Amino acid sequence: MSESMRNDAPLVETRGIVKTFGVVTALNNVDIEVRKGEVLGLIGENGSGKSTVTSILAGIQPPDSGKMLFKGQPWRPESMTDALNRGIGMIVQESGVIAGITIAENIALGEYSKFGKYGFLSKNAIIAEAKKALSSIGVDDIDPSLPAFTLDLQDRKIIEIAKVWAKQPDVFVVDETTTAVSQRGRQILYDLVKRQSEAGKSVIFISHDIEEVMDVCSRVTVLRDGNIIQSLDKADFSLDEIKRLMIGRELKGDYYRSDYDGSCGSDVVLSAHHLTGHGITDLSLDLHQGEILGIGGMSHCGMHPLGKLLFGVLKPSSGEVLAGSEPIKNVAQAMKNSIGYVSKDRDTEALLLRAPIRDNIVSAGLNKLIKSMFFIFPKDEKAYSQKQVDDFSIKCSSDLQFVGQLSGGNKQKVVFGKWIGAESKILILDCPTRGIDIGVKQAMYQLMYRLKKEGVSIIMISEEMTELIGMSDRLIIMKNGKIEQEFARSEKLTERSVIDCMV
Repeated sequence: MSESMRNDAPLVETRGIVKTFGVVTALNNVDIEVRKGEVLGLIGENGSGKSTVTSILAGIQPPDSGKMLFKGQPWRPESMTDALNRGIGMIVQESGVIAGITIAENIALGEYSKFGKYGFLSKNAIIAEAKKALSSIGVDDIDPSLPAFTLDLQDRKIIEIAKVWAKQPDVFVVDETTTAVSQRGRQILYDLVKRQSEAGKSVIFISHDIEEVMDVCSRVTVLRDGNIIQSLDKADFSLDEIKRLMIGRELKGDYYRSDYDGSCGSDVVLSAHHLTGHGITDLSLDLHQGEILGIGGMSHCGMHPLGKLLFGVLKPSSGEVLAGSEPIKNVAQAMKNSIGYVSKDRDTEALLLRAPIRDNIVSAGLNKLIKSMFFIFPKDEKAYSQKQVDDFSIKCSSDLQFVGQLSGGNKQKVVFGKWIGAESKILILDCPTRGIDIGVKQAMYQLMYRLKKEGVSIIMISEEMTELIGMSDRLIIMKNGKIEQEFARSEKLTERSVIDCMV
């Protein structure tokens, strides 16, 4: 047996990989190896290079220099489909589903030639193959003949998982996927990771949840600013050490709020009255000035549509939303009343990926830039945008870089910058820390607390119990489209007591 094919040889490895985007070095001579049966965690701050190196392995983009080996042989896939067909499959961080075609067609994408002859496709064959793919991950309640746009973000991600898993890849790359799926989706992923490892194949697992990485992975490699910092075996895992390696410093100050004063102003700045529609049933709530109102529950409890109803993206079948005494019936009215909305699905609902950072940030604050005779001057746009880039430490070549080229965490900073720059007085935040590393999370929590003290009112919708308990003045738990229970801020409030009323 050749040296490259011996049993203890890495299944896949990179050697000296370099990748730049303009003046930004995303990867600097990166060497990574993944062994058979291993679950390798890649961890680091936003923009550290985790998604970049795995996207190169998965054929999404080429490296500038360096080489890759797969099963001891040179590896240079021509595309994502080519890589998947040859043994390396990746579930991307953001949405990889095309909304305008069916679920089955999404799963079959890139392989239509298998399902027909002479230019004619067998719809039944495509649907049957999709059912088989979904069944292989334990999902039998999604109809693959339906259009993909009928699914929410969590179920669209399950479709992506099924598509990749159906090819039985030797290397299964999971990029920040657990933050985008429901609890069911997470359990599906954990089960697949275990099955992959037990079969002697490999997993590359990317997550900002350090405790999740420590639980799921057998080894972890830390990246920072495009460089490999260190690799640790499971026996050497330490929460504090991994944090230090990630950010290169000790975290200073409080992570969540340290106070238990849940007081706020008496004025109601936003209210919902008997809202019904989009999975919500006769729901009423009030948000007070300077209040952080947390809303939690299981993924399909109705909390995500509620955020869209409050911002005017969705229209209720009955009931109303008021900003003070003014009805909010659409997004224009919401923005006129200084309401900002951070969507969970940032790539399709919060950002224009093929537009520069500047255009995205400025889009919510045009009224602040308009001068005499409705003119907007480029120098004012630049100054307005650059302030947010600087304030949020957005890692980019300039504010003219396209948003689609940024890491997930830096995209989220752009979304925040858009609404903070517009001086929003009410913020509706749906999973605001999804895909954000621990250092930036801390900064976001500190920002939210500062905004509260300045009188800004915040609705924080989240699936993370720790951040809901840690940040909220008042916490509402939803179930089946209704408010199930309400909790006041208290140091005695525990995850157990909250979860008990969710399920």
